[in-house]
Amino acid sequence: MIVSVSAFVKRYKKHVVVQGVDLTIQRGEIYGLIGPDGAGKSSLMKAIAGVLAYDEGTVEVFGTLVDSERTAERVKQRIGFLPQGLGLNLYPDLSVEENIDFFARLRLVPEQQLAERKTRLLAMTRLDKFRDRAMKNLSGGMKQKLGLICTLIHEPELAILDEPTTGVDPVSRRDFWAILAELLQEKGMTALVSTAYMDEASRFHRLSFLSGGKVLASGTPAEVQALAPGSMVTFEATPQLDAIARLKMRYNQVEALGSLLHVFTEETVPVAAMQSIASSLGDIKPMQLRVNEPELEDVFVALLLRQGEQPTAIEMPPAAPVTSNDALAIEAKGLIRDFGTFRAVDRVSFQVKPGEIFGLLGANGAGKTTVIKMLNGILPPTGGEGWVAGADMKIAGGAIKERIGYMSQAFSLYLDLTVVENIRLFAGIYGLGRKATDQRLNWVMSMAGLKGYESSLTTRLPMGVRQRLALGCALVHQPRVLFLDEPTSGVDPIGRRHFWDILSKLAREEGVAILVTTHYMSEAEHCDHLALMYAGRIVAEGSPGDMKRQVEKEAGQLLEVATDQPGPALRRATQAGFSGAALFGTKIHLLSLEPPQDEARLRTALSSDGVHVQDVLIRPLSLEDVFVYRVMALERQDRATAPGATA
Repeated sequence: MIVSVSAFVKRYKKHVVVQGVDLTIQRGEIYGLIGPDGAGKSSLMKAIAGVLAYDEGTVEVFGTLVDSERTAERVKQRIGFLPQGLGLNLYPDLSVEENIDFFARLRLVPEQQLAERKTRLLAMTRLDKFRDRAMKNLSGGMKQKLGLICTLIHEPELAILDEPTTGVDPVSRRDFWAILAELLQEKGMTALVSTAYMDEASRFHRLSFLSGGKVLASGTPAEVQALAPGSMVTFEATPQLDAIARLKMRYNQVEALGSLLHVFTEETVPVAAMQSIASSLGDIKPMQLRVNEPELEDVFVALLLRQGEQPTAIEMPPAAPVTSNDALAIEAKGLIRDFGTFRAVDRVSFQVKPGEIFGLLGANGAGKTTVIKMLNGILPPTGGEGWVAGADMKIAGGAIKERIGYMSQAFSLYLDLTVVENIRLFAGIYGLGRKATDQRLNWVMSMAGLKGYESSLTTRLPMGVRQRLALGCALVHQPRVLFLDEPTSGVDPIGRRHFWDILSKLAREEGVAILVTTHYMSEAEHCDHLALMYAGRIVAEGSPGDMKRQVEKEAGQLLEVATDQPGPALRRATQAGFSGAALFGTKIHLLSLEPPQDEARLRTALSSDGVHVQDVLIRPLSLEDVFVYRVMALERQDRATAPGATA
């Protein structure tokens, strides 16, 4: 056993942030801490790393009771700790290589071993071409991968990684998991990893789900999934808002994902699940009905609801009448933006209609934020044209700002003001009179589910409530166009679903056009239309369903392979020609145009290495699979056409 935590309690003054946590971590496993911001993950991890004192309970690491600075020093050399935040353990003005060398010397890594490890880790992270680039000039994903190298350069026995994938695009996230799996397999390392991404839960050997400082569930992903048995039913129903209202009378988990509805039912038999949905809908006929096993996020939400957490009811009070016209809400035509000799945005064109939710996806550094800044009038374009809410972005900067709502990733809220004071302040900034401010204040409080928080200081609000307040402030002047940049990072699953319920209603009922960027691929399912950016260009477009069908046509169906030795199985599968294979917890995912033949070829290749294949299943393709497939294909193409590339 590497770590043993018993009855752990941590307080900050009178506020209890972690209460009575027990967990054990075995050698060679990836143990996950899942939960939203404020759940207590970071405090627990810092205590295990020996950098934070705690108030009650015991923490043992490598058999040493860590209860003082002296005992903490005994185990620190055997630990690698990556704190939360992009590149927070790095030095901005040092290059990639200089950062690695600094940490290696700090950890007394011998020169010969340093050269070997550095070459290997830079190749694994695909940072070998950026050795001389200053850390401050790296994208978010590259910063995290460099932080990981610096944390692991001394080959620690225990890696403690606090939200290493937050704010990181799906390709970099997949790189991170591949690196971690390989090091665990080859070096016998153990890892404790925290995340707010619920879809990463299936990648852990074992996990604990924290909520409000307490453990809600623990065990393997399969054991946790068994705590809330049921089915996930997906279908189309028109009119959608009426269907949602009927379904919510019977089911707690009802989500609109673009044109699809997603409902969790406790029925475990598919036919019974479909019948109960049809009966709840009455005369509304469900179309394209399918039943799948629930995802772990669905299970976590079910567990939270059992604990008494409830989704806030959304009331949409009367707002400005929607004017029906054929004018586009946003139009980008051939947008270009150069920074010196670097082209950040390269001839980007797209259109967003009133009432449409449009998702702009892309890896870190793809150019998404630059596009938004040009459309908002913050950044002048080098070339091309753009119109927002009928205003030309080049000449109507002030007019555009009056017609749009913008919610940035960093929340433009005043933390030392109350909820009501923030709303009134933003109403004043947008020039609303007293009567209009009072009307919009009541609308925002009701729309965002903020009743009961009127006098609360913003700094003390839960993350999900704070996000809804930021959304309300962005909407206080009744804009027809809304820009959202990573709007739900770190928000708990119930809070995130409530947030998207609001966005769906804004689009469907009030005709607000919404342009959103997100790294949660499960959130991208909510969009009516998606555009994927790569190296400043739009490389794929369509509805979520269209984009999945395009990839299935090109690359095939998703195979999920369960084996008794996932690490060696992944290496052998890659050697056998399955280049896109990736590890998902204890399973392997890969795309196949010929599933029966590829399954036979895979079983033969793995059994020749003594790996037992337990099961091979066809799974539905996710948007993360689409994103990774597209970006990795483009990266391979770029490498093949780069100067000096060999065939």
